[in-house]
Amino acid sequence: MADTELLNGRLIVTTGDITTMSTGAIVNAANSSLMGGGGVDGAIHRSGGAAIIEECKRIRQSRYPDGLPTGEAVMTTAGNMPARHVIHTVGPVWHGGGSGEAEQLSSCYRRSLEVAAELSLKDIAFPAISTGIYGYPKDKAALVAFAAVQDFLESSELPQTVYFVFYSPGDARVFLDTIG
Repeated sequence: MADTELLNGRLIVTTGDITTMSTGAIVNAANSSLMGGGGVDGAIHRSGGAAIIEECKRIRQSRYPDGLPTGEAVMTTAGNMPARHVIHTVGPVWHGGGSGEAEQLSSCYRRSLEVAAELSLKDIAFPAISTGIYGYPKDKAALVAFAAVQDFLESSELPQTVYFVFYSPGDARVFLDTIG
């Protein structure tokens, strides 16, 4: 699938392996422990190596002893990956949509973009947060993600480019058809 540019070229929808993105930051759909897990989280920790887990341990000790709250975001090194940083954010578990999931998911995207802007990063790459084992319906997540990024970019020059990196062309198509 060819890349699709949206929002005057500031949002690029693509497919591939987020761990290979050479951007200022990639976003990790982390769990609150920050100690790695399955899916994107596991792939980022495996690809990035020990430096990421060491920084995550320090963040847990100093700032978030009870774990990173849902909707919050923190930055670490990207370790062995081509990106400069990893921004870890904890998405909501889907409970049917009536438990504040949309607000929490929107916060994941907004807080990650705020961290990137604070670091003066030109670009950032997101996976589809919460749509894996956390069960957030892909179409509903697409609407929240797109709105959060669009709102942020309207009032911020940085990051200049946001990538939505989908692992499969089918998932990218769901996103594009939903926001279409």
